[in-house]
Amino acid sequence: MVKFALQFKASLENITRLRPLGDDFRWFLKLKCGNCGEVPDKLQYITLMDSTPLKGGRGSASMVQKCKLCSRENSIDILRPSLQSYNAEDSETFKTIVEFECRGLEPVDFQPQAGFAAEGADTRTPFNEINLQEKDWTDYDEKAKESVGIYEVTHQFKKC
Repeated sequence: MVKFALQFKASLENITRLRPLGDDFRWFLKLKCGNCGEVPDKLQYITLMDSTPLKGGRGSASMVQKCKLCSRENSIDILRPSLQSYNAEDSETFKTIVEFECRGLEPVDFQPQAGFAAEGADTRTPFNEINLQEKDWTDYDEKAKESVGIYEVTHQFKKC
């Protein structure tokens, strides 16, 4: 069992508390089999709502899958206590926003999509429909009368 931290980095403009919204937030990942090294072409997603029992009564995980190449059963679980928001002071630095507990899998890519939320840095104006699939997002904060944005989204995985 190995833990991997997803570290997020972006340039924030007049925005703070960027975070995944709700237990149904979809973490789109590419996962590599630790046994044979197979990396499927498709992204797979996991959510906090998903719970699949592990063989042998060893608990549960967000996703359990069999490798298509070597048939080994692998699992990945989202560690709820590790979830953190990305704040204005974190702008342009890598920060861990979630950790995954992996058995036989290693996350190798992350594709941010819809489902993020944030707030205006000074006004706390809520922005609840943020889609980061294009790696950039912009809007306008009516209260502050200024543009808000998230730019140059990137990530890395670190072994914990």
